[in-house]
Amino acid sequence: MAGFEGEAPQASKIPYWRLVFDQKVVTDEVINHPYAGRGTDDDPFVVVWIPGDSRNPMNFSSILKWSLTILVSLTTLTIALISSAYSGGMAQVMKELGSSREVTTLGISLFVLGFAFGPLIWAPMSEVFGRRNVFTITFCLLTAFNAGCAGSENIQTLIILRFLAGFFGSSPFGNAGGSIADMFPAAKRGIAISLFSAAPLCGPAIGPIIGGFLGSGAGWRWVEGFLAIFSGVIWICLCVFLPETYAPVLLRRRAEKLSELSGKVYRSKLDIERGKLSLQQTLTTALSRPWRLLFREPIVFLFCIYMAIIYGILYLCFAAFPIVFQEARGWNEGIGGLAFLGILVGMIIGVIYTFPENMHYAKLCRQTTGRLPPEVRLPPSIVGAIALPIGLFWFAWTNSPSIHWMASIAAGAPFGFGLVLVFLSVFNYLIDAYTIYSASVLAANSALRSLFGAAFPLFTSYLYSGLGIHWASSIPAFLALACVPIPIVFYLYGARIRKRCPYAAEADAFMQRLAQSNQQEVRREEPVIEKPNAEVEAAAVDVESDSETTSLSSVPSAIDMSRRVSRASKMSGRSLGRMATQYEENPYDIDRVNTHTSTISGRGRCQEV
Repeated sequence: MAGFEGEAPQASKIPYWRLVFDQKVVTDEVINHPYAGRGTDDDPFVVVWIPGDSRNPMNFSSILKWSLTILVSLTTLTIALISSAYSGGMAQVMKELGSSREVTTLGISLFVLGFAFGPLIWAPMSEVFGRRNVFTITFCLLTAFNAGCAGSENIQTLIILRFLAGFFGSSPFGNAGGSIADMFPAAKRGIAISLFSAAPLCGPAIGPIIGGFLGSGAGWRWVEGFLAIFSGVIWICLCVFLPETYAPVLLRRRAEKLSELSGKVYRSKLDIERGKLSLQQTLTTALSRPWRLLFREPIVFLFCIYMAIIYGILYLCFAAFPIVFQEARGWNEGIGGLAFLGILVGMIIGVIYTFPENMHYAKLCRQTTGRLPPEVRLPPSIVGAIALPIGLFWFAWTNSPSIHWMASIAAGAPFGFGLVLVFLSVFNYLIDAYTIYSASVLAANSALRSLFGAAFPLFTSYLYSGLGIHWASSIPAFLALACVPIPIVFYLYGARIRKRCPYAAEADAFMQRLAQSNQQEVRREEPVIEKPNAEVEAAAVDVESDSETTSLSSVPSAIDMSRRVSRASKMSGRSLGRMATQYEENPYDIDRVNTHTSTISGRGRCQEV
């Protein structure tokens, strides 16, 4: 966000407690700022961030930004840890509640199933109610359902409460990344997003270790009790320390406060640009577009299938490791949980590997005047894709009790390393390839991989009883091996494939047109209507029919952008004309990305608004 040009007075510092508890806080500088407009219904004052605005999350201090990044990353680590810690007490659950292994495993599967549907609801709700409100309410319910699990008297109650805990606890998967993107500009958020993205991958590897020792020492109820206490502590931290970071909600609240104080009409710049959407409209698009992209875009479909298989294999391990290490080797639950240390070490190495990769990418960005092709993001995924089957085959043929346990545990390192590289690299590729639709792409990815994560543990016991520990462990390895060509093919031919995919082509056309608009802004004092570039227009037209019918009037697309610029000299839109070309690539910004209609129409052509 940007305020007006020119020298500005130093903005007053807002006490931190007011940042957290008062979303409508205003200072004298905010009240007296010369907003564009006349303060009427037809020409409202346009509320923007003032220069040096201490309430703008982008202006938070580095210490505060990183502290909040750690806090929201802990929320994703927490929910991932809860998903797998249950496995440490499964043997006791079966014994005390008299359930079979397959039914008891539903406690993992249904929890992960909640991940498939929860983010589709919580992400758009954060647009309307703010990230802080969604965080605090859902984590409160997560804590309550975890406590309920600890007191469950039968397996039915336990697995139902586990599903509800997973559903409500899944809000950080969209909200945490969004909060980070709210605070860091695109060029500086690479490491922060890497830490956030790695947390839900490392959490499942830590969970069985904690759950195993707690389960063997204090019983499975204390496993669930500890999870309730842990999530409760995180909930309290969110309530006390997490301020609202979502700019559209903050500016909307500020406009409401200024209207109350002055009696005049103030409206958020973002609401004027995009239009204020209802929760129903937001949810409708958020629930439908991810599936549309998943099944109509080959890029999205293949990468989502690949990541879903890997994610499913990770959760298969929570059912397979007790068989391999506890039943075959005779280890107890606590020592058996340590078998996940190999995977955890590999994940940590993978996260460290991404740091120089991020710096290399930033260097490439500085050396070019345009946007780098998305395929530049894929080399780490190729390395990871090769490491995955190596680790899985290594584990499959060294997990016999006659072979030292260290060999099979060490096999987890290349698997964990490859998993992190593939996930982070492909995430970045999908974001860069789909920009304006990246929230929907990430939602589709999250939903599909959660479905696989829920399904894979259910057939693990049948797989191992029928094939034995060697060949049963080889099946996931063969699946990972079959997927190795996917990142290689897209690295070599991705640019050609994207041109044939309607949504990817439109996203590329949008970004090219935006770059041209930015160049015009640099060269000219007053913006003018930019004529469409034939090559760019060709990339976004002649696409397959799309049935989306949501209102086009609020789309911040490349096409209507030029019209907003042409209206800049008329009313309070004068300030918008200077800022409309600034598109900060926030992959979690549901308001901008996930709830606005594509310019792909039912007639299969990009339409002007």
